[in-house]
Amino acid sequence: MDMNLLKVFVSVANKKSISLASNELKCAQSNVTSRIKQLEKILGLELFYRVPKGVILTPSGERFYPQALEILHKMENAISSLNLEEQMSHLKVGSTECNAVVRISPFLIQLHKDFPKMQLELFTGTTKDILQLILDYKIDIAFISGEPKNDSLMVLKKYEEEIAILEPQENNTPNVTLTFKEGCVYDEFLRDYYKQKEVYVEKSLTFGSLETILSCIKVGMGKSLLPTSIVKKMGYDKDIKITVLPKKEANIPTCLVCRKDSIPKISEYLKDMEL
Repeated sequence: MDMNLLKVFVSVANKKSISLASNELKCAQSNVTSRIKQLEKILGLELFYRVPKGVILTPSGERFYPQALEILHKMENAISSLNLEEQMSHLKVGSTECNAVVRISPFLIQLHKDFPKMQLELFTGTTKDILQLILDYKIDIAFISGEPKNDSLMVLKKYEEEIAILEPQENNTPNVTLTFKEGCVYDEFLRDYYKQKEVYVEKSLTFGSLETILSCIKVGMGKSLLPTSIVKKMGYDKDIKITVLPKKEANIPTCLVCRKDSIPKISEYLKDMEL
């Protein structure tokens, strides 16, 4: 099968638009349309539905999408493996923003020291965001919160975290949770934890910054849950009440993971790396 057909399919699926895909691929919309039709003819399947704002995958298209990604990635790996030096010249690293606060700087500095010619790229977000990037082959390794549940991933290194409920020092504070962006594992854990303990939560306020969450706790706006390492790193450990949860209740390590079918050549180095 022509790899270009798969590239066109993946681009249209990602962009949900023939025109946007044609811009990305730098070819005419008619070429994109004809290649999609050619692929559908080869497979004997309809891959896209046309909708007012573009296109969406059919059920068959959704099943084919991860397989197309895998085929393309394996082909890219086969080509790049012909030149090991070129293959190791780039490393794309994903990290939760929580992990980035604590250990991403020394991690990147150590990598640069030991591999000065390697070009490093960093992508940050929630665990949900970072997991999607690595599953889509857009990054090589990723720091995520909690053990990976996807069978496509393997753990290279695990960093144990001390998890704590963070509250204002004043006793009479509103039972409001201060949460990070959607997809944060710590927010999901706190919500489930309070539900199990039958603790009533008045409301939840979402913020895009860990610094903002900690400062809001300090002034009495509500409660949150984070690793104590973040609180100490940001200098709030003396300004807020910290209640460390037993590990049997809150075991959420930070894991450095990669895809099982795309293990970096420096995996042994990463496993032995001390931060």
